Amino acid sequence: MPLKITFLGTAGTVPSVERNPSAIFIQLGSIRLLFDCGEGTQRQMMIAKTGFKIDAVFITHLHTDHFIGLFGLLETMSLNERKKRLAVYSPQARFVASLLRAFGYQELNYPVEVIELTDGDEVTFEGFKVLAFKTEHLIPSLGYAIIEKKRPGKFYRERAEELGIPPGPLRAKLVKGESIELNGRVITPDMVVGKARPGRKVVYTGDTRPCMRTIEIAENADVLIHDAAFTSDLQKWAEETMHSTAREAAEVAKTARVRKLILTHISARYSKDATPLLEEAKKVFKDTVVAEDFTMLEVKFKE
Repeated sequence: MPLKITFLGTAGTVPSVERNPSAIFIQLGSIRLLFDCGEGTQRQMMIAKTGFKIDAVFITHLHTDHFIGLFGLLETMSLNERKKRLAVYSPQARFVASLLRAFGYQELNYPVEVIELTDGDEVTFEGFKVLAFKTEHLIPSLGYAIIEKKRPGKFYRERAEELGIPPGPLRAKLVKGESIELNGRVITPDMVVGKARPGRKVVYTGDTRPCMRTIEIAENADVLIHDAAFTSDLQKWAEETMHSTAREAAEVAKTARVRKLILTHISARYSKDATPLLEEAKKVFKDTVVAEDFTMLEVKFKE
């Protein structure tokens, strides 16, 4: 099933003409998830034509550039006559729930459930899970890893033909890991099917300093989306504000052996030209890109 990432907002802290505050739309199969929801996210969704049929929202932390757009989005979905329950996952969920009550969002056309997540918590969907992990920022913050279930191993058609297994249900059972009996002989999956293959993994850090927990979670990820607010000449400021430089993000990617690094949460200093961030990161990790608003990426399976 396709795994598509659409960047709706890539700005750091404040919006610019070129960049909206943080929001990422990820679709895996029929499941549609929103990660962070900065100011103006619903308008970005209209431009990107993602639609508003969201199955869940995941908030990394409660700085307003990452969640304040949620309230307008909830109202719009109600006006669009949504009926399906919406789960909003977040650290410090009690605070988010209190804001919803204060703003009268208990009167929406559909139920909204705010659920607290902490390090190591998992939310399961059909075919994959979202794993929350602790990151290092000024306030409690989480990153999220979308981890797909393992895929069946490669089916060796030539071996099946040699064993006289006809196309159809018998081959399907073997792919599912079930043994079959054919002409009085038991045929086990390992005779025609290779080892299970890993699913895809996408990791989004939100705002963070580089940390070992991110490296641990991102190991061998297909895509790492990492905070890269500044270049290294602003190292001290990155440390004081608990953000990462492009070089630090690249070092995390290299250590975790990810396939692709995408830099986001871009400071307004680089709003018109993010080349300095890209050049700095590429010196450490070659397969790096800087996300722009409306950047779209389809994550393919490893061979």
